[in-house]
Amino acid sequence: MKLPRDVIESLARHLDDCALEAHDTPKITDAHPDMDWDDAYAIQDTIRRHRLARGARLVGYKAGLTSHAKMRQMGVDTPVFGFLVDTYGLPDGGECKAAELIHPKVEPEIAFVMKFELKGPGCHIGAVLAATDFVIPGIEVIDSRYRDFKFDLKSVVADNASAARFVVGGQPLAVAGIDLRTLGIVLEKNGQPVSFGAGAAVLGHPAAAVAMLANHLGARGESIPAGSLILSGGITEAVAVEAGDNVTLRVHGMGSTGMRFV
Repeated sequence: MKLPRDVIESLARHLDDCALEAHDTPKITDAHPDMDWDDAYAIQDTIRRHRLARGARLVGYKAGLTSHAKMRQMGVDTPVFGFLVDTYGLPDGGECKAAELIHPKVEPEIAFVMKFELKGPGCHIGAVLAATDFVIPGIEVIDSRYRDFKFDLKSVVADNASAARFVVGGQPLAVAGIDLRTLGIVLEKNGQPVSFGAGAAVLGHPAAAVAMLANHLGARGESIPAGSLILSGGITEAVAVEAGDNVTLRVHGMGSTGMRFV
């Protein structure tokens, strides 16, 4: 780590305040160009600690940067990860208050609910599928706290990988006998299809993102607890939304979920 503990604490409070107050900030590496990956995750961990201290409950994790092409473009070999707390969750078909966000975008995802604890290192797709209770359609609302959505990867890790809100719904589906790579999805905005894709867009198999998450946590002495919800990463590019928009995700064999922005 390159940053002293008081700086990590100060940056965490700053980013946390930006999220709570819906105001943006320049990316933090502008002022701290020597910040390393350990610093970035330490800032994220501190934000998580503050959220839990205020009464939020940890419900799972999210993966971002889950396209191989995007990882090559950004010069990294693993996705980035963030945490999910219950205060991010919205009811299926519920309202998302746009005024609480800065510049929200939505991503269609396949969400995993874990039946057993999952631990790294050495976690692989087979272990993920064996530990999965079911998969379900999910929409993540990402909302970077950085001005004009401009950031580098260490800054976005510190900012909890742009996590903001999420919704899951539709029909839970057991993974036995299902090829998650070929599951087709359609994301609709105001009744019009805006993006299409399939599970293979996420690292070739969405369970691969969950395995990488387990290995990432394992290296830090943590695991994915039973009952956790894991958002495995955007299948398509993120779509900008604003107040008045209605968003629906349809996944083959799993029905649909959605939310409206007010």
